[in-house]
Amino acid sequence: MELVEEALSGNRRALARLISQVEDNNSLAAQARSAIYSHTGHARVVGITGAPGTGKSTLASELAKAYRHAGQTVGIVAVDPTSPFTGGAILGDRIRMRDLAGDPGVFIRSMATRGSLGGLARATADVMQVLDAAGYDIILVETVGAGQSEVDIARAANTTIVVEAPGLGDEVQAIKAGILEIADVLVVNKADRDGAASTVRALQAMLDLGAAPRTILHHGMTMTVGVPIPPSQSPDFALPWRPPILQTVALEGRGIGEVVEAIARHQGHLVESGEGEARRRARVEADLVTILRETLLRRLMTNLAPADLAGMVDRIAAREIDPHTAAEELLAQRP
Repeated sequence: MELVEEALSGNRRALARLISQVEDNNSLAAQARSAIYSHTGHARVVGITGAPGTGKSTLASELAKAYRHAGQTVGIVAVDPTSPFTGGAILGDRIRMRDLAGDPGVFIRSMATRGSLGGLARATADVMQVLDAAGYDIILVETVGAGQSEVDIARAANTTIVVEAPGLGDEVQAIKAGILEIADVLVVNKADRDGAASTVRALQAMLDLGAAPRTILHHGMTMTVGVPIPPSQSPDFALPWRPPILQTVALEGRGIGEVVEAIARHQGHLVESGEGEARRRARVEADLVTILRETLLRRLMTNLAPADLAGMVDRIAAREIDPHTAAEELLAQRP
């Protein structure tokens, strides 16, 4: 495809058009995805997530500046929520990143979720692949900031940064949101505010609680549970990664260097421990299953007569049949 060739050769206008094709999932999208796939797999993907108001966009902007200062190119994908009422999205993250405007080594793309849950849009992974194929060294993905559903980025990124800020709620909310499960690096932004130290201590305590062995009473016997100490004769054993807790004031650029160093350390850990390859395979499998699910549903709905669907809805509403049995009957009718 000529458009793909132009995009891969560095034509920014062609790159923007290619991303639009992939995002809209039109007739050329499948050809484009196939054409670029062999050029992917080189970029490091860093996900940035956290509650609204923690300063994710500012942190992403400052990280991009740091990587540019080091001579690396940066692609930024900023995902904004879509209104469930109007279907529109503001796509305003580029306003916060205006300091990067005009830099030929930075490409910023805003995306709307279009109703997708999990903090990312359905086409985010495809857009990341386009930027990867176009030769960007670092891809920063800023999620919606939806809170407890913010988990898709952990699967899509090599390194996931979870951003917290003091004064935005109690620390129990962090546990409810699964913050420890998805974080590779924890950043307490706006650390010049009151309460930053207590936020750091709370996160530290939660990390200790999740990692330390615990003594419990099980069927009348005392047992120690937790991560066992590896035998000394296992030289290939790699200790599990413990997310560092860093403090930043992104508006002033303070602490950004430490975040960049933590990301680099985590990338090294992924290679040395073999976890990076395991994550990559899990990501590929999850993407394939998602594509299969969406493709099969689309084919079913395309071949399903509107009258059949409406009739089944009527039967379910009348309590003549349950939804699961109805779905099985509709699937059985398809060739």
